[in-house]
Amino acid sequence: MTGVATTEPAVRPASPANRLPSLTGLRWVAALLVFGFHAGTMGIIAEPGHKAVVDWVFTLGLSGVQFFFILSGFVLVWSARPSDTRRAFWRRRVAKIWPSHVVLWAAALAVAAWFADPVDRAVSLENLFLLQAWDPRPGHFYSVNTVSWSLSCEFFFYLCLPLALPLIRRARPWALWAVVVVVPLLILALWPAQALVPEESRWWFTQVFPPVRSLEFWMGVAAAELMRRGRWRGPGLPVASLIFVATWVVAAQWVRAELWAALLSVAYILVIAAAADADVRGRRSPWRSRPMIWLGEVSFAFYLVHVLVMITVLRLTGDWGVGFPGWWGVAVVLGFLLVNLALAGLLHRFVETPMMRLLTPRRPTPEAPRDGGDGNGPPGERGNVVPRPRSADPQAGHRPAYVDSR
Repeated sequence: MTGVATTEPAVRPASPANRLPSLTGLRWVAALLVFGFHAGTMGIIAEPGHKAVVDWVFTLGLSGVQFFFILSGFVLVWSARPSDTRRAFWRRRVAKIWPSHVVLWAAALAVAAWFADPVDRAVSLENLFLLQAWDPRPGHFYSVNTVSWSLSCEFFFYLCLPLALPLIRRARPWALWAVVVVVPLLILALWPAQALVPEESRWWFTQVFPPVRSLEFWMGVAAAELMRRGRWRGPGLPVASLIFVATWVVAAQWVRAELWAALLSVAYILVIAAAADADVRGRRSPWRSRPMIWLGEVSFAFYLVHVLVMITVLRLTGDWGVGFPGWWGVAVVLGFLLVNLALAGLLHRFVETPMMRLLTPRRPTPEAPRDGGDGNGPPGERGNVVPRPRSADPQAGHRPAYVDSR
């Protein structure tokens, strides 16, 4: 972006593909974790045995948002171009997120009107312009379409990244490694630090406040810059996946809530970097199949619609807070999964994609040798044009661009 040093650091060897589809597939896994967590907390499944299984699998599902924040920082730095401008970057981010958010914002207000729920105009406007994560008052940061609080955080990240990127490009490797290592420690430190915050605002401070949640974003930023320079050192995808599964099981069963977010941040960055490296090197990855890529592409829309749809249907049928006996509860959850996927596909097809094309100006065709795409990714970068690095190595090629982030 404007102001970035023109000297390109060393990059990883080119891969046969010019994208990182495995990260798109992984986005669906994170979205599914969030869905499972919310389905469990809504009490849809009444059968104790079935509910215990869902709770065990998805008890940490809320950390799927943590995955999205880390991934967002990773892919935006990975795909950033020196020729990009701050204004163009901010315009693409608004075009990617805001139209779909407005549709769900309007839908949520329509649902509130149907049920005659009270609506605060100031709260609604705060949510419309994605400022709600800055407001610690109950009923504000989780307002209208409740999941949109994370978009409020993302907008803050997007505002900061172009301003910080010149410093990131010039940072020494040891400083970038320090960010990766220190962020989990800072996440741990938040729990004693919250004693300085009024008790009624402590959840907001640790879980919603944008500067606090940006720690995860900057962790992804630092890891991506290290990988760009060929300085990342981490396990391959099979080992990283095993580390993640082991961390998930241990955190869910034996680790206090004050600790598991820090542990999962380490597991998430290892999996993200390993999946990206597998795509760069053309190694096997289970996450880049065609179905997984489609699921990842609609995961942003799925995330936006799933809570509103489930709550609305349960209220309309009178089943809110009741739960379904036997296997009916599991069937209802699976039904919600399919309905939300269908609606997400429609939102992605008829709102997300066309609005990106309408609101994002076409980029001029770059001079060869270059590699790129349309620049659209939810809400990261997609197919960004990247100059060929200066290298005497004939095998060195384009730094792969990324498909999707959020």
